[in-house]
Amino acid sequence: MARQISSAALVTGLTSAALVGVLLLAVQAGQSAPQNAVARKPAAGASPSASDQKGKNPAKPPAVPENSGAGKRVVYSLGQDRAWLVDAAGKQLSTFTVWPGNVEPALGTHSVSRRTPAITGTDGVSVENVIYFTGSGNVPIAFSAAVDGSSPKPIPGKQIGAIRVRTDDGKRLWDFTVVGSSVVVVR
Repeated sequence: MARQISSAALVTGLTSAALVGVLLLAVQAGQSAPQNAVARKPAAGASPSASDQKGKNPAKPPAVPENSGAGKRVVYSLGQDRAWLVDAAGKQLSTFTVWPGNVEPALGTHSVSRRTPAITGTDGVSVENVIYFTGSGNVPIAFSAAVDGSSPKPIPGKQIGAIRVRTDDGKRLWDFTVVGSSVVVVR
């Protein structure tokens, strides 16, 4: 009988210890989760992206800005913090919000110059689907998706040309562009 009690006590003790361990890991994970990955607010005046609208009654997405070129292109609006993928016939395929760094590209038409599947961004974050299309001085400007879902954070004294997108939007951009694809930057 004493053996049964000690076995039951051992099982109870091990189960309790395991539950405490799981609870501690959950608390640690919650504390280390990026704050901006939990709930992001789109830029003022921006409506939800197609990826924001999954499972909801989607509102009509914002139209491609006028005077943003013709043919197949990516349109990037500095004022709306938003990008559009437009096919050769001028049809909007997708639109989504972006989180720009602190260096803006020049207005006008640019070409994708390089694509990199994965790197560490200038802000130290692992990024994927990096699509370079211009630069400002020595600062390259590119669309990218942070693997952890974060948006670029200001780094005092550091210029960042990253234009962050959600991971699913980064995949759309990657699949839509090739070296030489047009990126039209509008106000």
